[in-house]
Amino acid sequence: MAKILLIDDEYSILESLDMFLSEKGHHVFKAATGKEGLGLFRQHRPDVVILDIRLPDLNGLDILSEMQESEAAAKVIMITAFQDMETTIQAMKRGAYDYILKPLDADEVEKAVEQSLEVLKAEQDIPCAEDAEKTASSDVIIGKSEKMLEIFKMIGLLCQNRAPVLIQGETGTGKELIARVIHQNSPYNEEPFVTLDCSAVVETLLESELFGHEKGAFTGATHKNKGKIEVAGKGTLFLDEMGELPLSLQGKFLGFLQRREFMRVGGHQVLNSRCRIIAATNRDLAVMVRHGRFKEDLYYRLKVVTIYAPPLRERLSDIPLLADYFLQKINNELGAEVSKFQHGVMDRLMTHPWTGNVRELENALVEAVVRSRGKVILLEAIEKILGTYALQSEGPSSYSLSGVEKHHIQNTLSCVNWNRTKASRMLGISLPTLRSKIRKYGIVPHKETEL
Repeated sequence: MAKILLIDDEYSILESLDMFLSEKGHHVFKAATGKEGLGLFRQHRPDVVILDIRLPDLNGLDILSEMQESEAAAKVIMITAFQDMETTIQAMKRGAYDYILKPLDADEVEKAVEQSLEVLKAEQDIPCAEDAEKTASSDVIIGKSEKMLEIFKMIGLLCQNRAPVLIQGETGTGKELIARVIHQNSPYNEEPFVTLDCSAVVETLLESELFGHEKGAFTGATHKNKGKIEVAGKGTLFLDEMGELPLSLQGKFLGFLQRREFMRVGGHQVLNSRCRIIAATNRDLAVMVRHGRFKEDLYYRLKVVTIYAPPLRERLSDIPLLADYFLQKINNELGAEVSKFQHGVMDRLMTHPWTGNVRELENALVEAVVRSRGKVILLEAIEKILGTYALQSEGPSSYSLSGVEKHHIQNTLSCVNWNRTKASRMLGISLPTLRSKIRKYGIVPHKETEL
């Protein structure tokens, strides 16, 4: 089993932990002082260290720091009879795997040891996520699925002209990223890329945001201000949430698109702009046109070229690539060193519904990295994070254990096209057990025929 080093000046704790862990099959070393413990640490290179913070000769936190600076991969579990915020923070900050209060609970100790060994094994056995130097830029679209390849082709064509583009897709699918890549690959990439979220600006100020205003044009207009169109110059103006543009302003914006001329609010001078317009929306503009909430002429002006940003559930094969990319990006941004995924994590990521799409995936991985106590993201941690997301997105009706289980089985079966053998393997249960649960919950495939 594992080599475990115990460092504590209380004889009773050393003996009880020695007995308990030895019965579990571990090889245990004991030390009553910090100096003796460091000697055993260097000599035996243990897998796990259980270290008391207060020792007669050395400070446990200093010992922890020295162990962390060594080349050994040991996981250090700190124990103490004195609970205080600063010590706990310092212990975790210096790299402790866990922090347990005395009197020790056998189950808690066993769980901490087992988890630390699991992390160690994962760090040693699992290959690192791909080095993402080639994807160091934040403005890169990740994917090799058929739908993403079609987007890449369209971007290549759009880079050769300045035609208006309408990007449609659910929230979190990367519509702004697509717009940025179009701009970056155009001959005008040195010109500004300007964004305006139509849903984030008060309706009365949207006209000024778009076209600018002259001094004194309205109350509070104490100086002349350039609008987004003017600031974009010969570059790109990206209008996010285009469906939120008020009807009262749609006509004026349509006039700009037709004539490429505009005036600032309160102004009389006709100005020109050759900026490219890329609009994005998560709403169905065609439906809005039918209901009179969006001008038909403007709709057809915008949709000269339409790009559909697919939800993550429609390109599950891209999840491993996205996860590797995000992990590298998160490490760079947070100064972390989490470089690996435990076996089973990718399968679990591919069974989640991802209602928040790529943005939700990135947020889940950020939380996993922050919570990680080693260089690997564990399946258990991902299960907890995704379980919380599922409950938050679906409401109180899913809080029951059976509800969560049914939902998880449904997602897994759907992701593997109802291949029960593969689903049972991914769920970690036998095929007969899976069949029993399908009957119990009345789970049926979405399509007419089962595979």
